[in-house]
Amino acid sequence: MEFIKTDIDGLILVKPKVFTDNRGFFLESYSVSKFKEGGIDSTFVQDNHSCSTAAGVIRGLHFQTEPFSQSKLIRVIRGAIFDVAVDLRLSSPTFGQWRGFELSAVNFDMLFIPRGFAHGFCTLIENSEIVYKADNLYSPQHDAGVIWNDPDLAIKWPTDNPVLSAKDKSLPKLKEIFQR
Repeated sequence: MEFIKTDIDGLILVKPKVFTDNRGFFLESYSVSKFKEGGIDSTFVQDNHSCSTAAGVIRGLHFQTEPFSQSKLIRVIRGAIFDVAVDLRLSSPTFGQWRGFELSAVNFDMLFIPRGFAHGFCTLIENSEIVYKADNLYSPQHDAGVIWNDPDLAIKWPTDNPVLSAKDKSLPKLKEIFQR
């Protein structure tokens, strides 16, 4: 496995070794020892699976507040997404900055997003399925988010007219969250 550290501290792109032959492929998607060696020392406690049937679906930007903040390991098992992580750590020199990555069932890349980030993605093709591990349990009382098209973030999403949930349409802007 290759662990590629980005210019935002803690945000790591994971490239597994993929072995292919005439039968298909094999890859190791997680190894606690290899992840620790690669700089990821999270104990995952929950797995989630999401399927979006249309291209242009945006889910996010979601996060959980303390004490239920979560690190996540994102992996696409079918389809393709544009995956976005936004640094919400007030003490970070990259607070409010975002990075986007194309994750797909073809490139096999995974993204580790540490605690203190908002996360969202846009499906690039129909029937995209995402599985992700979290290192803290989901808590509805600590569920929060930032609106996908916040002009201060200026995320370059691959769609201008996304399919959104009612919840995601009504999320606040980043500055509204931190003014509270």
